[in-house]
Amino acid sequence: MCRNIKTLFNFEPPATEEEIHASALQFVRKLSGFNKPSQANEAAFDRAVAEVSDAARRLLTSLHTTAPARDRETEAERARERSRLRFG
Repeated sequence: MCRNIKTLFNFEPPATEEEIHASALQFVRKLSGFNKPSQANEAAFDRAVAEVSDAARRLLTSLHTTAPARDRETEAERARERSRLRFG
């Protein structure tokens, strides 16, 4: 999985449209190999980002859990700690 794609499910507050779009963009970039597509591929690229965003939004709204919602700041601190341990 792309390192820049973050988990969006079960957070308080819920994922925003911007976060969903950013994850979809990263996913399509990874699949296509393009950071920015050429003009010839731009329409297909943008359509793919929109479709992945829609699919991600539907997935996030249909998932259920009994686990308590996670706190974004706590998860960010855990990620920073893992990074410090890994990279020094």
